[in-house]
Amino acid sequence: MKRSLLFIFIALSLNTFAQTKSIKKSPPLTPASPESVGMSTERLGRIDAMLRQAVKEGQVPGVVALVARRGKIVFHEAYGMADNQAGKAMKKDAIFRIASQSKAITSVGVMMLWEEGRFKLDDPISKYIPEFKNPQVLKSFSYKDTSYTTVHASREITIRDLLTHTSGIGYGVIDGDERFQMIYHKAGVYDLFTTDDITIGESVRRLAKLPLHHNPGEKFTYSEGLDVLGYFIEVISGMPFDEFLRKRLFDPLGMNDTWFYLPKSKAHRLVAVQKKEGDKWVRYPVTFYDPDYPVKGAKKFFSGGAGLVSSARDYATFLQMMLNGGELNGVRILSRTTVRSMLGNQTGELFDGPEWYFCIGFRVLTQEGQNKGGNGSKGTFEWGGYFNTQYFADPVEQTIGILMKQTRGPVNDQTSWKFKLLVGQAIDD
Repeated sequence: MKRSLLFIFIALSLNTFAQTKSIKKSPPLTPASPESVGMSTERLGRIDAMLRQAVKEGQVPGVVALVARRGKIVFHEAYGMADNQAGKAMKKDAIFRIASQSKAITSVGVMMLWEEGRFKLDDPISKYIPEFKNPQVLKSFSYKDTSYTTVHASREITIRDLLTHTSGIGYGVIDGDERFQMIYHKAGVYDLFTTDDITIGESVRRLAKLPLHHNPGEKFTYSEGLDVLGYFIEVISGMPFDEFLRKRLFDPLGMNDTWFYLPKSKAHRLVAVQKKEGDKWVRYPVTFYDPDYPVKGAKKFFSGGAGLVSSARDYATFLQMMLNGGELNGVRILSRTTVRSMLGNQTGELFDGPEWYFCIGFRVLTQEGQNKGGNGSKGTFEWGGYFNTQYFADPVEQTIGILMKQTRGPVNDQTSWKFKLLVGQAIDD
């Protein structure tokens, strides 16, 4: 009898950490003719011509583009080179460093645990990561010796603050404020990605002791909050962050090309980061990070804000799940009620301008933004990544656009805005 009860307990525990089947069963993304979902093959050809010209003109060394509508892939093509120095052509299944596109995935991970009743979004993060107790705001700073003074913050940092970049936490080496660049560097806080032997938990605990830009909830400051939440997921789930995403999100959705660090069997598909030197594209050098971080080094730093790599098709799969209200292929990742809340305005007037607002995981187009033209329908959600990747999902037109590139440094790249416009003009129903 005792053994039977133990097995029941284990089964229930495992079920708590598994995705549920859905009454709804949307099909996985599959190719189809554009006309079958109300798009024009001839007008999609304008995307093809634009991207070919962009590669020819040296705007980008190579690119993978994907367009889907109503759950069907109607355009998926590769152009140019994945690595010019190695003579390696771009392929449709190429894998890219998606950097800040990781943030939306981490946000979904947080909301999956929220749905299980593990915490409230307005709980203080210090309830789960005690080092964040009694946050301080920077008052004065000495450039001579990097010493500083602080004042007590007006309140604790909440989980919602971290999800919406309103916590007051900064972003170290890419922070717009040099003082915070110096403070984070001195404290040994890691940004974005690394090959070094450090965990996200170690870095986050160092970060917790540092001053804030401003009081929580007072302003929008792009931050390492999603790295904090990656560690938070480890604390709440009792699993390493990479393992949580693999078991709870990537495997259920069939996102087999999305990783923090690539298996050896997939490493050859990673696109090189390139920069322009004269009229040639060359590999980007080691700076404050090694561009080869997804395939070398300690492979222990699971950055929730910037650490993932993925393919165009994998990321389209993730976005299709969101467009479907949290379900794909009969697997329920989130309730549509949760997705609805996520995509609502979380920051009021704090985000930049009247054309966009910030929700949980994305920026969202307003009516004013739609009226301006070229960015999709009201409610379109999107973001991008440090290595020149972009995406958008339009819930009105049920359209997804993915544009994957890997460049750093100054380039005259006009593909992002043109791609978005050209996807919209190809709708023909």
